[in-house]
Amino acid sequence: RGPQSQFTRAGVPAGFRSHPGSTHLNYMINFWSDRTPLHEAAFQGRLLHLRALIAQGFHVDTVTMDGVTPLHEACLGGRYACAKFLLDNGANAMAVSTDGATPLFNSCSSGSAACLKLILQHSASIHTTYQLASPIHEAAKKDHRECLELLLSRGAQIDLELPDVGTPLYSACMARAAACVEVLLYSGADVQIGCGPDSPLHAAVLGGGADVVHLLLDFGADGCRRNAEAKTPLDLSKPNSSVRAALLSRGPCSLSQLCRLRIRRSLGKSRLHRASSLFVPHSIKDFLLYQ
Repeated sequence: RGPQSQFTRAGVPAGFRSHPGSTHLNYMINFWSDRTPLHEAAFQGRLLHLRALIAQGFHVDTVTMDGVTPLHEACLGGRYACAKFLLDNGANAMAVSTDGATPLFNSCSSGSAACLKLILQHSASIHTTYQLASPIHEAAKKDHRECLELLLSRGAQIDLELPDVGTPLYSACMARAAACVEVLLYSGADVQIGCGPDSPLHAAVLGGGADVVHLLLDFGADGCRRNAEAKTPLDLSKPNSSVRAALLSRGPCSLSQLCRLRIRRSLGKSRLHRASSLFVPHSIKDFLLYQ
């Protein structure tokens, strides 16, 4: 966000001009780079002020020099009513800032499932070409479970690995976001794919999450895998830590666990939910689904 905006005595931001014969103000991007009252009202959730500004002629997609729109700000603040008002008045649900952020990404950042649903209803893409602004990675590392589940239900790539960022599971493990680690694992995320040679288990150890380590091991994480520095997760763990204790508490996988992992891999991510319809006893179904 830029510094505090400057205004004329008439209350109109500098850099706005009106077309002859029009009551609407047009944003001149070459002259205006700071946040406007529209951005501030959207971020703070001041719906009445937002309505008044639009009625006065502010353009609904007024942008700052870094491409931030009022809708970006409403979603970043988790302001559903303001976001809906902006969209109802023609705001672009797919606006992209110069750093690749979209209203959808900002909704994931704030953890507002309501804003995320709203943006998705306006056909916003869940995929991004900007690697540092991936909605699914943002939801995962911020531990916003409901947002993550929404993205996955809309077809987000669960094992999307980005350079220097890794997969959503890797990001969640590094951030010790246990709730989202659980969602990703139950949804079929590959427990071995992290960030290059670094696995999610390496990330969990570095993040200090013993609970996350237990989850990963339950889903078949390889405790002997070596990272880019040829270190195993145990090598990275601190002496006498709960993480180290979690790693040392596990022996070889049981035959039943190996069978469960094999069947889940055979079903694949897209068919895991169909395990409940298999012609096998309920106890086996529950076992396969970790219930």
